[in-house]
Amino acid sequence: MIVPYAPGGSTDALARVIADAMSKALNQTIVVENVGGGGGIIGLQKLMHAKADGYTISFGNMGNFAIAGTLYPKANYDPRRDLEPIGLVASVPMVLSVSKKSGIKSMKELLEKSQGSQKQLNFGNSGAGSTGHISSVYFNSVTNGNVEQISYRGAGPSIADLMAGTLDAVIDQTVTMIPASKGGRILPIAISGDKRVEQLPNVPTFKEAGVPAFDMKVWNAIVAPKGTPSAVIDTLSAALEASFSNNEVIAKMETFAAPIPPKKERGPAALEQLIDSEVERFATLIRDNNIHVNE
Repeated sequence: MIVPYAPGGSTDALARVIADAMSKALNQTIVVENVGGGGGIIGLQKLMHAKADGYTISFGNMGNFAIAGTLYPKANYDPRRDLEPIGLVASVPMVLSVSKKSGIKSMKELLEKSQGSQKQLNFGNSGAGSTGHISSVYFNSVTNGNVEQISYRGAGPSIADLMAGTLDAVIDQTVTMIPASKGGRILPIAISGDKRVEQLPNVPTFKEAGVPAFDMKVWNAIVAPKGTPSAVIDTLSAALEASFSNNEVIAKMETFAAPIPPKKERGPAALEQLIDSEVERFATLIRDNNIHVNE
């Protein structure tokens, strides 16, 4: 199972939980391999060159399944053309957290520092073109922020620097932000979604914090190389579906505040429709906000 991001991030953490459960359902070991870089495209390029027999699959998210193709046109990559959907795994809230060393204690204080004419804050993200990058740029667009964006090769390294105080802020999924906040070195100040989560009960939604225009969740999914036989896709999809009945998976997803999607949204056909619509949605967002990366 290729994870197109560095170890220690949200995608990696979810992938390892699901890989273990699918291994049990298939009675066959699934090895997770991290292949980071290029907004997730480098890992997917490895997937695309693999034999389409079901023995190589990829666990990713909307960053590489819906965003990267638009941001990296020279990569000649289109998820609608180059991938076979297996199934949706989770739709995860995003959390904006600040370093305790930043001195920021609320959204109001962050906006006061970010809206000046001089760049006073730096935002870390999980890589150019990643969901963390897009979320950060989008947040600063809707708040008229003026911050420096610093890209890493995954969420893990960026959150490590946030905890160390090298970064002022990071927006990433609850999967990484909930455990990172327990050490007391970072402070979550807003979470996406319609309501707060029980794992972070004192953290307001972005709407409650005064930024109703920002509301982005990250969906995570599993795909195979184009041309993988439908019977193989069905077997892998069934193994994924079986994992959602695994008590360890259910408990872990609850810990991550990453609810399992309704059954009608989880299969290959539903994921194919989601990828189609999300490619178009993010292409519009990227164009309207003039988001670009240096290739």
